[in-house]
Amino acid sequence: MKQQGAHPEDTEGTPEASSRPDTAEGPDGAHREVAHIDEVEGDEPLLPARVHRPSDLMRLVGGVLAVVVLLTIAAFAHGTTSGLEQDINKGTGQAPDLLIKIAGLASSIAILLVPVAFAIERLIKRDGLRIADGVLAAVLAHGVTLATDLWVARAAPDSIQDALTQPSPGDIHALTDPVHGYLAPVIAYMTAVGMSRRPRWRAVLWVVLLLDAFSMLVTGYTTPFSIILTVLIGWTVAYGTLYAVGSPNVRPTGRTLMAGLRTVGFRPVTASREEAADAAESGDRGRRYFVTLKDGPPLDVTVVDREQQAQGFFYRAWRNLALRGFATRRSLQSLRQALEQEALLAYAAIAAGANAPKLIATSELGPDAVMLVYEHTGGHTLDSLADEEITDELLRDTWHQVKALQSRRIAHRRLVGDAILVDRSGTVILTDLRGGEIAAGDLLLRMDVSQLLVTLGLRVGAERAVASSLSVLGPDAVADCLPMLQPIALSRSTRATLRRLARERAEREREAVLEASRHSRPARAHDADDSHPAVLDKAGKKAVRAEQRAEKRAIDEAIEEAREEDLLSQIRHEVLRIRPQAPVEPARLERVRPRTLISLIAGAIGAYFLLTQLTHIEFGPLISNAEWGWVAAAVLFSALSYVAAAMALLGFVPERVPFLRTVAAQVAGSFVKIVAPAAVGGVALNTRFLQRAGVRPGLAVASVGASQLFGLGCHILMLLAFGYLTGTEKTPSLSPSRTVIGGLLTVAVLVLVVTSVPFLRKFVVTRVRSLFAGVVPRMLDVLQRPQKLITGIGGMLLLTACFVMCLDASVRAFGDESTSVSIASVAVVFLAGNALGSAAPTPGGVGAVEATLTVGLIAVGLPSEVAAPAVLLFRLLTLWLPVLPGWLAFNHLTRKAAL
Repeated sequence: MKQQGAHPEDTEGTPEASSRPDTAEGPDGAHREVAHIDEVEGDEPLLPARVHRPSDLMRLVGGVLAVVVLLTIAAFAHGTTSGLEQDINKGTGQAPDLLIKIAGLASSIAILLVPVAFAIERLIKRDGLRIADGVLAAVLAHGVTLATDLWVARAAPDSIQDALTQPSPGDIHALTDPVHGYLAPVIAYMTAVGMSRRPRWRAVLWVVLLLDAFSMLVTGYTTPFSIILTVLIGWTVAYGTLYAVGSPNVRPTGRTLMAGLRTVGFRPVTASREEAADAAESGDRGRRYFVTLKDGPPLDVTVVDREQQAQGFFYRAWRNLALRGFATRRSLQSLRQALEQEALLAYAAIAAGANAPKLIATSELGPDAVMLVYEHTGGHTLDSLADEEITDELLRDTWHQVKALQSRRIAHRRLVGDAILVDRSGTVILTDLRGGEIAAGDLLLRMDVSQLLVTLGLRVGAERAVASSLSVLGPDAVADCLPMLQPIALSRSTRATLRRLARERAEREREAVLEASRHSRPARAHDADDSHPAVLDKAGKKAVRAEQRAEKRAIDEAIEEAREEDLLSQIRHEVLRIRPQAPVEPARLERVRPRTLISLIAGAIGAYFLLTQLTHIEFGPLISNAEWGWVAAAVLFSALSYVAAAMALLGFVPERVPFLRTVAAQVAGSFVKIVAPAAVGGVALNTRFLQRAGVRPGLAVASVGASQLFGLGCHILMLLAFGYLTGTEKTPSLSPSRTVIGGLLTVAVLVLVVTSVPFLRKFVVTRVRSLFAGVVPRMLDVLQRPQKLITGIGGMLLLTACFVMCLDASVRAFGDESTSVSIASVAVVFLAGNALGSAAPTPGGVGAVEATLTVGLIAVGLPSEVAAPAVLLFRLLTLWLPVLPGWLAFNHLTRKAAL
């Protein structure tokens, strides 16, 4: 723990003890009078009445996914659903009529009486808030059932309607309800009030539900899929309501802790809450208290409750999914398991010979919390020590503690600064063992070494951190950890610190470049005043070029001088000095990357949408009737787009760059955008290409940024212009379309939101400021060359025109005069789809672009049997077929050192 403290003197049994108040020593070492036995210092502030449980959110997500899966089965497995209904109807048809009537009557009465009875019981126990939650959940569930019934009746596919409804027994011309309007609210109510957590009420609940489902199925008023959907809707809405409004907070207070300590034989006097140094990462490690006793040394107590334990749940779940070979700990862990794990690690660490807090007692604090009682270890954490206090002996002692753990194959899993405690005698004590692991594999043990190297390196530098580790662990053990020396293997707080240091290094490099550029400007301005560029002779031009080269050399030297190695690289170099043959290639620890997961999800959504559109299309007759002349025109427009892209880029590059090689780079971009998001891959490739062509890195980035910024402006203007034309096509007046008005209002609302929220306003201002710092000066250079500006603007307009004509030709290849749409409508659809594709995180905008283009073409009046193949042809020509030429161009430019 962070606070220092000493054992109070034992005064019990002396005359003074009976004549003066109790005294106790606080965490700061000062003695204070104790007014009464239940005083709690630094107790939590007023706790919120409600908390948002991650478990409720997970159940909500699970319910939504279950509904989606059920509707998917109903939509595509029509034979299975109809066969299941026939089997159930055949089996239930043999039930006696008397049993059916009794079951129906009993369920109808019980389904109303059970919720009322439970509400009365809760009100008697003064738990009215739960009843209010249940009523709210029931109202919301009823609204969802009405919306679902309306959707199934008017907009759902026929297969889903057949699975959820059947002819009503009372009226063969009417259909049964897809969702039961009374059953779903009852389920939502009973789930929200917590009835399912009480065994007796839970049993009654299930009996009522089964009786009602049986009677409804036998009498033909529902289908199996309708029953399942009703239960899922009620269950999902209940947990969604609980997560939205919050659940009652049952977190124990400091006074509850005092009472719990007395039950295990202690006589507490005061308890002081210790604030965590890093709340973002340590929130799930429990709350800590410094407790003074009336008749003994002070204690350190850790309290773990369900709400505290749930913090960081999603982070742990993502780490378990994304990382291969190891995991943090179980994402869902009971309080009993958490208590047993921490106790086991505490005993195992001491048995291994490491200095760790001694666990002396454990106990439950009611049904929703546990406590672990340790002997008090006064001292300071490594983070709070001054630099001069961190001696080489202290560093070696820290490594000795880790070596003791690793000798028994115990992994700490969180060797950060606030987990390393130094007492007043200088002894190192390892705390925060709760997240550790016994019988750990080599991977976890090596990760501990790499984590401690970085932790110590942040305080004393790479040289001292590596030297201390070598003196204790030996060169081989330290060298084996180099593949683990990567950000993904480090703790959350360490990664945040490394990112902050990286930003500071980048800022220092930027300042050095700006300073070098400022020093070179006065000389250039003086020469420009002496000789106007228009009247310079050949020698003067050479002198100007020489000065430009000198400026570039000065900036390059400034960048080289300001460049600093990051801490991880410094540690690698220190280890390689001792073991040059040590492996340095980072180990592959990531199983799934966020970009890959998002790409798969978006691609699946897009594929599902396209498949639903293509199921009703017969491609044989469609292809045989296709206009191959328009297909050839679409191919021509697709090929011409690469020339236009090269013009759009070179128009913002004042330096001389070969045109044909630039066209080849744009072709290579068709390969790169398959393996990277569209908004990232093309920018990186063009920047790299310009740098290889002789443009300075800063100017290359500025040129690509200027091209992107100008292209965004043109894109927005063209979208508004074509949207306006589309809105006036069918009206003689020049009134703007509702789409344009809605778009402008949406933009206005977004601007107001961004400017009113401080975080968003700061984020946008920072990005815009950095953009204008490099792009605007580059734009001014381009404006001085009208020919270049015309080339850039013309290239952008030509690029958009090529894609619009390619999509229009694809539409005409599969349509006829009766299904044709205007070129303005096609332009609006393409511009909207292209914007969404650039924003989508999937490579090439896969999924997002196809769905947007198809929906857009259908919205402007094109039949789905024409829109879907037209979009497929357009994407085939502009995305998939150019991949092979792009790969060849990429390899060619790489061999020529142009990329």
